[in-house]
Amino acid sequence: MSDVRYRFMKPDEAVCISELIITEFDEFIGQEYTPQGIEEFRKYVQPDVLLERTIQEHFVLVAARASDLIGMIEMRQNNHVALLFVAKRAQGQGVARDLLHHALAEARSQMPELERVTVNSSRYGVPAYEKLGFRQTGPERVVNGIVFISMAKRLEGVT
Repeated sequence: MSDVRYRFMKPDEAVCISELIITEFDEFIGQEYTPQGIEEFRKYVQPDVLLERTIQEHFVLVAARASDLIGMIEMRQNNHVALLFVAKRAQGQGVARDLLHHALAEARSQMPELERVTVNSSRYGVPAYEKLGFRQTGPERVVNGIVFISMAKRLEGVT
């Protein structure tokens, strides 16, 4: 979509990004988790924790339509999608695809030899990740109440 801009998250956007993640998590994913899993997930996406990871080996890109933040992707070590969320109002418009494309371009700029990207998907996210070229690599697992399916995408050439 030409009216959507993709860029690095600004530090003062961490609260809005955290709220976007929690809103979408509560509607689409949270019911799969145990109370412990919900608590663990919410801790992971708190604004201060999100910002702390960006000064380690993570980066966060956002999708914005004017001043409206409609999506985000967090990459760990350039080879793992840690979080990918799109606001309900923007789902089905290619935002997740474009976020992944921009994130992979950034990851490849930092790690040109990158050949494979992984994700631990929720049940809800599996069909979307499959459309993005990911394939399941292991059985469903539950760790600390968090339900996930390991998936990977093999990268061809330059993204």
